[in-house]
Amino acid sequence: MLSSLPDKRTGKNTRYGMEDAALSAFSVFFTQTPSFLAYQRLMEGRKGHSNAQSLFGVHQIPSDNQIRALLDPVKPEQIFPIFTEIVQVLEQKGQLKSFRSFGDTLLMAMDGTEYFASSQIHCPHCSTRHLKSGETQYFHSVVTPVIVCPTQSHVIPLVPEFVVPQDGHDKQDCENAAAHRWLLKYGERYSALNMTILGDDLYCHQPLCQQILAQQFNFILVCRPQSHTTLYEHLEGIALPTVTTKRWTGNVEETYTYRYLNGVPLKDSDDALLVNWCELTVSHGDGKVVYKNSFATNYLISDDTVVQIVLAGRTRWKVENENNNTLKTKGYNLEHNFGHGKQYLASFLATLNILSLSFHTLLELLDEKYKLLRSHLPTRKTFFDDLRALTRYLYFESWDHLLTFM
Repeated sequence: MLSSLPDKRTGKNTRYGMEDAALSAFSVFFTQTPSFLAYQRLMEGRKGHSNAQSLFGVHQIPSDNQIRALLDPVKPEQIFPIFTEIVQVLEQKGQLKSFRSFGDTLLMAMDGTEYFASSQIHCPHCSTRHLKSGETQYFHSVVTPVIVCPTQSHVIPLVPEFVVPQDGHDKQDCENAAAHRWLLKYGERYSALNMTILGDDLYCHQPLCQQILAQQFNFILVCRPQSHTTLYEHLEGIALPTVTTKRWTGNVEETYTYRYLNGVPLKDSDDALLVNWCELTVSHGDGKVVYKNSFATNYLISDDTVVQIVLAGRTRWKVENENNNTLKTKGYNLEHNFGHGKQYLASFLATLNILSLSFHTLLELLDEKYKLLRSHLPTRKTFFDDLRALTRYLYFESWDHLLTFM
């Protein structure tokens, strides 16, 4: 796939292939080593070969500036099919079964996150905001759908949807519009896996909920009183069905109080979509409330299902903690400006970065040696520190050689 990336060069200066540029960039994200390519150029000069060649299939290593120039014109959509292939492999290997949750569905959490901001550097695909200082800030953001599960520490990133100016639209693009586009583009493909969409209050509005249903998905979405006044008016003065459970944390007993009601309007209109509402309040013995949240869903709620529906809805936090925050704070450095470019470079590099997390997840689920290493090394940081040191000084003929050595 990478060998078929469009090449905008028209002259004879084609020493480095597009595949080499993409794989070289990917290697930096996968190893979490900003200097990985510099080390491999030195190794190639000394030994005649490098880990960039043996581990990543790079034929010749371009310079950093050459990589940026070659990849800038390439739309990230060119490599989106890789996400689908990863999901297909996991399904074929039976790994998706362990991710199935309420209603035997896969929970797919959607969330937007920023990955670039600057008051000086910008491109035609930047979004803008005006600061109180009068300064204009340019930024990039992306909606990151992720398969999550309450009992799984891993998440499976799916095809992202970038928030970018849209042709023929005067209004600035936003997370909600990007989520609409994702559903239109990929709904048919992923709905076949029997999925339930999770999201924060931003997603809990009638047009998006109707589109979710039209694409054959279910939904469990955060539903806050501040933005759903009509719905909450229908809850007033009613003895709501209530389920109460208690849980000992090891330090304190917590009381979980679930309330719910089926068939309430999502907005104030004759054509309002009827949804089913539920709420969880967690409190201590002294009455102190330590957690409270509510959700709207198309699932019929009962005393038997409310606990599992709320558990599924709460799992949406994993898209932030296990995906977006991991990409930003656990070595992938998503918010670092690896190269902004004038066209698509920022979003293409962000896609490679998200893909690197996907491949690490794939390895941890399927490769026994990788799984053994990650379970015995104390932290993620230790693993990548070792990976950096080993690939800097030693040559490995293959990934199996490297993992066996480790």
